[in-house]
Amino acid sequence: MSNGTVESIHIASAAQGAMQALGQVMAIPGAGLEGDRYELKVGTFYKPEPDFELTLIEAEAIEALRRDYQVELAAGDARRNIVTRNVPLNHLVGREFAIGNVRIRGIRLCEPCDHLQKVTGKALIKGLLHRGGLRAQILTRGAIRVGDKISFTS
Repeated sequence: MSNGTVESIHIASAAQGAMQALGQVMAIPGAGLEGDRYELKVGTFYKPEPDFELTLIEAEAIEALRRDYQVELAAGDARRNIVTRNVPLNHLVGREFAIGNVRIRGIRLCEPCDHLQKVTGKALIKGLLHRGGLRAQILTRGAIRVGDKISFTS
């Protein structure tokens, strides 16, 4: 098993709304994170498909954006639900893993887009290309907390 951690959790209750940092949130299979725009079916790109339930991004990708491209981006401004540390998210496409006790399935990469650039007002597509995160499906209901271990079979 390899282990990483949840560094921060973010939701927004409206499309393009401000992201709110939380210490914990309820993950709901077939819906998303409780109170998030996609669970509420009001996200900009909402579709009733599993890859709109949860998004993750590596803290290391945000740090590399700052270091290599001089683009400052707060964790919540990445507009991903969970910021991870020590988790190779690209390797989790098509794989199951756990965040604490919640089972998750990686679906596809969450590449940066023009919409993200417009909402943040920052040129970040080049710096986050292939590092923009992971879209995932929630398989079991449960609480996800900051500090939770992220585990997967190597």
